[in-house]
Amino acid sequence: MVARVVTLAFDGVDARRVDVEVQLVATPQGAFSIVGLPDKAVAESRERVRGAFAGIGLSLPPKKVIANLAPADLPKEGSHFDLPIALALLASMGIIGPDALDGWAAIGELGLDGQIAGVGGSLPAAVSASAMGLGLICPEVNGPEAAWAGDVRLLAPRSLISLINHFKGQQILSAPRPGDIATPKKGADLRDVKGQEGAKRALEIAAAGGHNLLFIGQPGSGKSMLAQRLPGLLPPLTPAELLETSMVWSVAGLIERGALTRERPFRSPHHSASMAALTGGGHRAKPGEASLAHNGVLFLDELPEYSPQALDSLRQPLETGEIMVARANAHIRYPAQFQLIAAMNPCRCGMGGAGKGACGKAPRCQRDYQNRVSGPLFDRIDLTIETPPVTPADMALPPPQEGTEQVAARVARARDIQIARGDALGISAKEALNARLSGEALEQFTTPDADGKALLTKAAEATGMSARGWTRTLRLARTIADLEGCPNIARRHIAEALMYRRTTHRAEQAFTAMTA
Repeated sequence: MVARVVTLAFDGVDARRVDVEVQLVATPQGAFSIVGLPDKAVAESRERVRGAFAGIGLSLPPKKVIANLAPADLPKEGSHFDLPIALALLASMGIIGPDALDGWAAIGELGLDGQIAGVGGSLPAAVSASAMGLGLICPEVNGPEAAWAGDVRLLAPRSLISLINHFKGQQILSAPRPGDIATPKKGADLRDVKGQEGAKRALEIAAAGGHNLLFIGQPGSGKSMLAQRLPGLLPPLTPAELLETSMVWSVAGLIERGALTRERPFRSPHHSASMAALTGGGHRAKPGEASLAHNGVLFLDELPEYSPQALDSLRQPLETGEIMVARANAHIRYPAQFQLIAAMNPCRCGMGGAGKGACGKAPRCQRDYQNRVSGPLFDRIDLTIETPPVTPADMALPPPQEGTEQVAARVARARDIQIARGDALGISAKEALNARLSGEALEQFTTPDADGKALLTKAAEATGMSARGWTRTLRLARTIADLEGCPNIARRHIAEALMYRRTTHRAEQAFTAMTA
């Protein structure tokens, strides 16, 4: 007799069907074999299943146990195969009815005492099971998370014995309820930032259009302080974005007790992070910081201190909004549509080439330090703003009257304008953001007036602006106009956009072209 149960193998944030088949074969000596391209964690399932059975007072029959994971050419990774293997084995031993598992998929890790431990990926597993017309059996701790999948049958047992009793009719397991929506924490306020009015303006523009932003300034000038206040300016996640983001976090195992939050992610990895840590990868190709920041903000402090290879690995996701982890036997896709906010000192000593404590090796020190960041990555940053040192006179001033609440209201109005334009063309709210405009929408909404176009052309010729730089300047000018509530892009909007589009290695040329 062959017993079967469905489980799932994760392919990025998607889940693919796997059929677990267990057969008992009469042999002189009992053995337990798992076939079907299992990794080490799956191969060790036989010992966890054996121990779990002993923990609930069961022993394996004196026969050879063969567990086949089909399709055999699909790599199987992770400990969540324990529960489906155990269930198929129970069915083959006649402990639960042969038809009891029909219509169910199962994931879960077993402890040696028969308890079912939590695993990552229960939300995408529930979504995929529902699409297949199946219910999902998952650990109790993952039940509130899986319940967010909506209309899907769920069982969330705490232990293997309670699941056996449920199928035998001796115990009824109730369906889990979705976890809580966590209340967003009150973030830091812009009122805490004294001085830096130009940087605050750049931060507001970046928030309104979803643009990438780079702060350059001496240590202590407020770069990190400004970046940490960006989440308070952004609107909460929409329901669609919440599901997308939560599925990535579920695969990474970062959702606790099913609690979700509509607050946009803000990820700030240390500058020693590797390329795999930023973009994803490793033995099981887990999502990296860029994917964990999906629909949110990725903040890279001390930008030139990251390895050049790690920084350049972000160039493609900044354009495409996704990351493809290429492996010998699979290509795994993770979403990575994030807003990049970065900060850096003007040179290694941090002081730059002007003012008190100026670097004695300027300008060579600045040029060498800034060249650690490649030109193509600079080209993908929409706004570059210098943050001058905050003076004692600035610090002595009272807190500014305008804080996060007032700026966030203007950002919301500008985003509403963008969403309304997108609705007219049938574009989703996410793709209607000015930073992501393309195709017909780009042509229709970012055409400047004659004076603005002449200024942009002159600046592009003076600086050798790339086609990408041209497009990003127009998108930036569109956001500036939206903040004013202006339907057309005028020369002043182009001029301000060009000022922010200055790249560090061609600052003087761009500034001269803009003011000519």
